[in-house]
This record gives sequence, structure tokens and C-alpha cells, in this order.
Amino acid sequence: MAIILSTVNVNGVRAAATKGMLAWLDATEADIVCLQETRATDAQTAAALAPALAAGWVLTHAEPESKGRAGVGILSRRAPDAVLGFGSTEFAASGRYLEADFGELTVASVYVHSGEENTPKQDEKYRFMAELGAYLKARTGEFVVSGDWNIAPAEVDLKNWKGNQKSAGFLPEERAWIAELLAAGYVDVVRALHPDVAGPYSWWSYRGRAFDNDSGWRIDYQLARGELTGRAKQAVVERAAAYDQRWSDHAPVTVQYR
Repeated sequence: MAIILSTVNVNGVRAAATKGMLAWLDATEADIVCLQETRATDAQTAAALAPALAAGWVLTHAEPESKGRAGVGILSRRAPDAVLGFGSTEFAASGRYLEADFGELTVASVYVHSGEENTPKQDEKYRFMAELGAYLKARTGEFVVSGDWNIAPAEVDLKNWKGNQKSAGFLPEERAWIAELLAAGYVDVVRALHPDVAGPYSWWSYRGRAFDNDSGWRIDYQLARGELTGRAKQAVVERAAAYDQRWSDHAPVTVQYR
């Protein structure tokens, strides 16, 4: 089936809803929108998105056990047939992964946290990656996992790659993990459709003039497998026209599958 799928880290759904996210949802042609970092409970997320839900969007959400952190969701034009996680024990309540079935297609929203080299936070990131990676490699069928991976796969995926070679998000172990998923049969559909360009970046720091200078990172993407990969016809990062028009430090990444 033809489908338009978007993914965006909202950087706090309650704040994003007051800054322009609701207008974007009203205008988008997407059939499904994967959300990351809602940083809210199920009830708070539903309240923030109440106008969108009243307009017909259906919300599926995994609230985080840690207040103010993580939280992932899926907005869809129709209710999913089934919803589940990925069977993790340690991260089941972390609000980092959620998947939903729509007929033969399964769509997942994932949030891999940023990490910090040589800290317990990075160790936790690696444990999450190990569990999630094993699950994703075992998946079959029409499947796309979208989200904020907090990993730039290659030099072309961040503006200042030379200065970030020892930074979390561009560490060799992290990049190798993404490479393993691609070797296992996943396709980075945005990169496949834009093979020779820098980026297109999806995240820019709020600090300095990173957005104005397009000094960003491509850390939000869609990994797909199955026949779906051959039907990805167009991919775009919906970058705001100006700094003051942003409703998140991330931009929606939208792919049309035909």
C-alpha cells in the first residue's frame, strides 16, 4: 500500500504543541507520524495533542518511567491492529521503543538516547543497542523502524565530523552497530534516495548559529526492510524556514512509499 511516513523528535510534546507542532500535524499529508522524546505521560501527551486527536489522529504512546526523559509515540490516521515493544527486560518501561501493526506493515518508533563517552550513560546506551539490535535482526516482513537514533552513520552525516570523532553519536562502536543493521538487510531509505549529499541534516543545536549555518547532524532516519524498501520514492527533511519557526531542535523526516 502507498504510505507517507514521518518521524520527528519533538523535544517535549507539551512545548512543541504550543510552538507549531499542532499546525504541522494539521497540514501534513503523512499517514503515520513517529514521535520521540515526548517527555510526558500518556495522559499528558494526549492532552497536549487533543486538537489533533479531535481532528482524527489516533495516538499510541509509551510513556517513560523516568520523568522528563524519553517517551515515544505513533500518530496514525487509523487505529493500529496491534501494539507491542521489543521484549526487553531492562528497557521495557523506558519509553524508547514502540511498534504498531497496520495490516501487513509494522511501523516502529525508536529513541536511542544520546549517551556520553566513558560514562554509565554510554554503557546504558550500548546495552540498549545490543538488545534492540538482536531484536531488529530477527525481524522479517514489511517493517520500518523510524526515529532518533542519536548516531550519525558516516562522515557525510554531520557537518563537523572531524571535531566529533570522539563524541557520542559518532563513535566507531555506534557507527558499526548501524552498519550491522544495514548488513542484516535494512535500508537507510533517506540515504538511499540522497546518496551523494551532505546530510540532509535533521538536528541542529540551539547553541550559536548552528541552524543558520546548517551545521547539523543526520541522526533521524528510517530503516526499512522487505518490499517496502523498493517503494521509497521521495524523502525530505522538513527544515523550518527560519530559526524562530522551529518547534523542536529536530525537523520531521518524511518518506513517501509508493
